[in-house]
Amino acid sequence: MIDLHYWPTPNGHKVTLMLEELAEAGAPLQYRIVPVDIGKGAQFEPAYLAISPNNKMPALVDHDPEGGGGPLSVFESGAILQYLAEKTGRFLPRDLRGRWEVLQWLYWQMGGLGPMTGQHGHFSVYAPEKVPYAIERYSREAERLLGVLDKRLAGRAFIAGDDYSIADMACHPWINPYDKAPLDLQPFPEIRRWHAAVAARPAVQRAYALSKTVNPDAGKPMSEEEKKILFGQRAR
Repeated sequence: MIDLHYWPTPNGHKVTLMLEELAEAGAPLQYRIVPVDIGKGAQFEPAYLAISPNNKMPALVDHDPEGGGGPLSVFESGAILQYLAEKTGRFLPRDLRGRWEVLQWLYWQMGGLGPMTGQHGHFSVYAPEKVPYAIERYSREAERLLGVLDKRLAGRAFIAGDDYSIADMACHPWINPYDKAPLDLQPFPEIRRWHAAVAARPAVQRAYALSKTVNPDAGKPMSEEEKKILFGQRAR
């Protein structure tokens, strides 16, 4: 059994995509979702920090890790995707070149597309005051990264080539995730083609449908108290 500590955000969606795709591919892992209401500060509770010391979501606890022993916890969404891929032998090639073709784009998402698009969303949607420089800075960087991905997808069905992989699962939720601050995808036809193809997958549809099941208020504006909890933390 796997416990997925989850809340419906782009990073949370990555892991539900993977778990549902594994079921679709005939390699299902039994899992249960443990909601982590980040708007109420559940990510700061001591029991959660024991498995996710950076107080971020998602996190995973595998009660049946390879080799036995006690439960194994994994935090960071990219690490979780890689862990599940290696555990099941799915969505990550085993040959040297294919493996690193996928992993470099997984890390590209973790280090670039996610953080820069997230900052674009923060300053455009959540910041208490508009900072034009920050909005322009992160919007342009998010668009630059979309350009990188669009060029990468030219002539390829998926990010790493002909086969769907954890690189696609990592990137898909981070394409234009902010309805109130949409980026213009018109200049990126390869992204639009790929994004629609991934969205049409049954496993992907099931994964995104979990949002409303876990949080019926998903997509609604955050309260000022929720913003304070999410964005007001310091070292102590």
